[in-house]
Amino acid sequence: MKTILYNSEFKNIWDEFVDNSKNGTFMLKRDYMDYHSDRFKDFSLMFYEDEKLIAIMPNSIHNDEIRSHGGLTYGGIVTNRKMTARKMLDLFSSMKEFLKENGIKKVIYKAIPSFYHLYPSDEDMYALFRNNAKLIRRDISTTILMEDKIKFSDLRRRGAKKALKNGLEVKTSEDWEEYINLLAKVLEEHHGTKPVHSADEIKKLADNFPNNIKLYCAYDKENKMYAGVVIFDTKQTAHAQYIANSNEGREIGALDLVFDYLINQEYKDKKFFDFGISNEHGGLILNNGLISQKEGFGGRGVVYDFYEMEI
Repeated sequence: MKTILYNSEFKNIWDEFVDNSKNGTFMLKRDYMDYHSDRFKDFSLMFYEDEKLIAIMPNSIHNDEIRSHGGLTYGGIVTNRKMTARKMLDLFSSMKEFLKENGIKKVIYKAIPSFYHLYPSDEDMYALFRNNAKLIRRDISTTILMEDKIKFSDLRRRGAKKALKNGLEVKTSEDWEEYINLLAKVLEEHHGTKPVHSADEIKKLADNFPNNIKLYCAYDKENKMYAGVVIFDTKQTAHAQYIANSNEGREIGALDLVFDYLINQEYKDKKFFDFGISNEHGGLILNNGLISQKEGFGGRGVVYDFYEMEI
């Protein structure tokens, strides 16, 4: 088993491995990860057994600590179907030896959520346990199992009907600037925060991944935007990355209509529909209003776990 440091010469090999993995998504491909290379210094790892690539791990380095990855919601170790529990333990031994040699003292490990797994992929979770990793953070997301959907609540159904009565229609959009402006206003008013991506950044990512990153908005007949959702479309999961609803949209159920369209029409053949997390301060505070809204569409809890492992 051998651990090496990624560099740009391996880009095509890396991306091809993600495409053929059992738990990787487009967010772990280099054109997504490297768009914010000015903010995070890459320290990604590649693992070989008998000269064959068996796993990759996206990381950024922060002094004597690596995170998998500082700029991503999740990272973790990406593998193919040949990965076994024994191989993963050997991989961790090789990784820890490599990290020691490079002065790394700690790993913050962001596990890939289970609904992205195309095949059982928890070998890393067992290896974390065997290497005395500690759970340091747990976020809760809200996810729908699409083949056995829970019905919308009466409130969410009424909202969608109200939006239709007010002449709203859901359409795909490429007006990223207008949408990010709407999102920024909503986040500032209700959460005191700002969007992670600028309009230019999200547009660049959408241009790089046109089949994966899509914007859906509710418009009236004058083409005024009331609400919108950015979807990150992976092989079996549609993930709502950004959600915005104007004050006028709240009054007439605009966001309810968008989600009704996405869940019951556009992405009805996906295995999962994920709304994203509804907590703050490292998972310690639950936003009850936000998660109740998502649960009203039939979503239920799936966790995003963060581990700390001393080297």
